Amino acid sequence: MADSLVLRALRGNARHLDLGGKKLRRVPKAVGRLQALTRLQLRNNLITELPAELQALDNLTDLNLGNNSLEALPEVLKHLTQLKKLHLFGNKLGNLSPSVLEGLGNLVFLNLNDNKLTTLPAEMDRLLELKYLYVNNNQLGSIPNKLCLLQHLCELHLANNNLRLLPHDIGYLTNLKKLSLPRNQIEELPEEITARYIMDEMTSNTINSIFKHYSEVKKILENASKCAVCGKSFLNTWLECVTFVDLTRKIRMTSSTRVIPVRAFLCSYSCFNEPGHHYYGIATP
Repeated sequence: MADSLVLRALRGNARHLDLGGKKLRRVPKAVGRLQALTRLQLRNNLITELPAELQALDNLTDLNLGNNSLEALPEVLKHLTQLKKLHLFGNKLGNLSPSVLEGLGNLVFLNLNDNKLTTLPAEMDRLLELKYLYVNNNQLGSIPNKLCLLQHLCELHLANNNLRLLPHDIGYLTNLKKLSLPRNQIEELPEEITARYIMDEMTSNTINSIFKHYSEVKKILENASKCAVCGKSFLNTWLECVTFVDLTRKIRMTSSTRVIPVRAFLCSYSCFNEPGHHYYGIATP
């Protein structure tokens, strides 16, 4: 079945080829002859390696190897220098080869979710064009400082790992708009994050100092004793107030104005989504 699809693609000088879900253990070498190919789908197979012939795919920009059996980055990837989008989720990757990363300098999107990664190599800094990095559901204990040199990075997803801290150099990621950290073991975030970025889904961490520098916000929250919509009473302890804020999922702090979404004053998402109120947020100078 796969061979017939490749033959058809060869006849039509295809730009896209989908071999997903074909129970492939190997990729047909003839795929390397499809030099017009820009997108190749190989997801949901049993692939453990890629043939060297694929290095001829000079125009390939989108490669999906998700849900296969790769234990290491295939060496042929370093020759696919035009790749912009690479899916490697759902494999068995325990590490990332620095030599392969060196050839992927044009990557914009990299999905490494659901692997066995315990570390990310310092050579991640070679991915100079990277904007979206997904490393959810791995075993990371830390992330390298050099990751903070990726000036184009705007989304960093690190959910469900073993992270206890983040590098303070994360403040250099000036284009970062989304940072996802749920289900880690982080106890304290660098001020560079709490002061500048949007945190997404901060629940399931053990963060106990996220607002330690914002006493005026703490005072406001401690005095908020009732839900603005249903009127239910809150227990007025700082710990519970922080819990309400964490449930908002999005917290924005800027240098001149500190904004807490009004959901911090409501007892649930249901109340926030109720019609008939005009609460959007609270800003403190």
